[in-house]
Amino acid sequence: MRCQTCGDETSPAFADCQRCGTPLDGRPTLSPGIATNSVRGIGLAAAIGLGLTTLLYVLLAAFPAVEAVLARRAATADDADALRGAAVAEGLLNVPYLLLYLTTAVLVMIWMFRARKNTDAFPGVRPHLNAHWAITGWWVPLASLVVPAKMMADIVRDSRGRGRGLVALWWLGWLVFGVADLFTSLRAARGQLLLPDPPTPADFQRYADHYQEVALGNLVPAVACLVAGVSLIVLVLRVSAAQQARIARGSAVWPGAPAWVAAPAASAPTPAPVTEPSPYAPTDVTEAPAHPPTDAPVASPPAVGAAGGTIGA
Repeated sequence: MRCQTCGDETSPAFADCQRCGTPLDGRPTLSPGIATNSVRGIGLAAAIGLGLTTLLYVLLAAFPAVEAVLARRAATADDADALRGAAVAEGLLNVPYLLLYLTTAVLVMIWMFRARKNTDAFPGVRPHLNAHWAITGWWVPLASLVVPAKMMADIVRDSRGRGRGLVALWWLGWLVFGVADLFTSLRAARGQLLLPDPPTPADFQRYADHYQEVALGNLVPAVACLVAGVSLIVLVLRVSAAQQARIARGSAVWPGAPAWVAAPAASAPTPAPVTEPSPYAPTDVTEAPAHPPTDAPVASPPAVGAAGGTIGA
């Protein structure tokens, strides 16, 4: 017997799966009559988006270190063109980062909604939140600090039976990233306003010191972004694989239809064999009755006409 959650072989000596803890109570893999959604494609797209967004953010966080080096070179060569070019390149990197960030956010929300809806078809699950919170939970003030993590924990528990420690790591990294990124961005913007513009050769060292300070401050959000991004990628891919495998196991029982629809219908009762001839079926043509013994009314023969031949004659 296989576990309906993780698919491992189970032993009848245990009441729960020894790998994921799912109760082995003989319930079906999928509940009949409840639709399921494929999460493999949307999960892969979300994972790719998460990887690219994380990579771009790390590059942007490290870019002030490049600007600090260029500022020192500008002070030596008395040339500010390289420093201006670095500022333009940083601005151009922010455009694809913002586009990727928004696209990936939409993909992750759609994936969470579909994955949560799929758990409704898994017998024995006890979700704490409705499926719409997979999307609205990100937008409600204060609730957005807790609801997405709770939703993900429910999805992971009901899909794999384990992995909630990885959910905690992801959410901790996400919260640290959000707070640290906001703090360092405000600090960098304030420091940028204090720098002279356009810079003179005497100001290049101030620019170098400013960019070096920003680069050091970006270490915390960059590391937190890496932790959150990698953790979420692993969660999305593992949950997608687990749900697709469970849906495939449930669909293989009755291909093309739910179990209650595809189950073989009860056979019709077998008619009793005829052992005696019917009283209305003649055994010999010569013994056939002159009139069929039916209860149906028989048409009367036409009346014999009176003398004269016609009515009223």
